[in-house]
Amino acid sequence: MAGAHRSPSAKTGSLSQGASWCRHRNRSVTAMKLTGEISVKAPREVVFEALRDAHFFASCVEGVHDLTEIDQTHYSARFETRIAYMKFKFNVTVELMRVEPPSEIEAKVEGVPLGVVGRLTAHSLLQVVEAGDATKVHYETESTLAGKLGSIGQPVLRAKAKEMEKQFAKRLQAHFEGAGAGGASS
Repeated sequence: MAGAHRSPSAKTGSLSQGASWCRHRNRSVTAMKLTGEISVKAPREVVFEALRDAHFFASCVEGVHDLTEIDQTHYSARFETRIAYMKFKFNVTVELMRVEPPSEIEAKVEGVPLGVVGRLTAHSLLQVVEAGDATKVHYETESTLAGKLGSIGQPVLRAKAKEMEKQFAKRLQAHFEGAGAGGASS
C-alpha cells in the first residue's frame, strides 16, 4: 500500500518497535504509543486472513484466555499478565471498528482489571503491506492505563510492552514458518 503510515521511530528489519510515553497531569493515568513492523514470509492475503481470525490473533498474544465471539465485530476475553512482581487479570472487550481486506484492521480494546482499581483502553491499527516475497505488518497502538495501574512506573511498563511485542512477533512469524510460504495451517 503506497500510502502506508510509517512512524519515524520504526526501524527497518523483521521486527522493529518504537514507543513513546506521556504522563498526564493526573498521576494515576499513563498513556503510551507503540509502533513497529513485523516481516512475515507469506502472501499478504494469507497474513491478513490469519490476523483477522480472532482466535489466531489471540493465540499470538501471551496471556489471552477464554476468547468468546459476541458477534462478527465484538469479542470478550480474559487477559492475564505479570508486570514486575505483580500479577494482573483483566476482563477485556474488543471491537473491530474497521476491517478493509487485505490491508487494514482497526480495533478498540477496553479492559477492567479484577481486584484492582483501574482501566485499560487501547486503539490499534494494523496495516498489511506486500513487500516482495514477504508481507510487512505495520502496527500502531495507543493505550492508556488509569487508576492504580496508571501509577506503575514507566520503565516497568515499557519493558513489559516490548516483551509482549517481541512475543507476538515471534509467534506470528513461527506460525508462517511452520506453514510454509504458501499458506497457513490451522
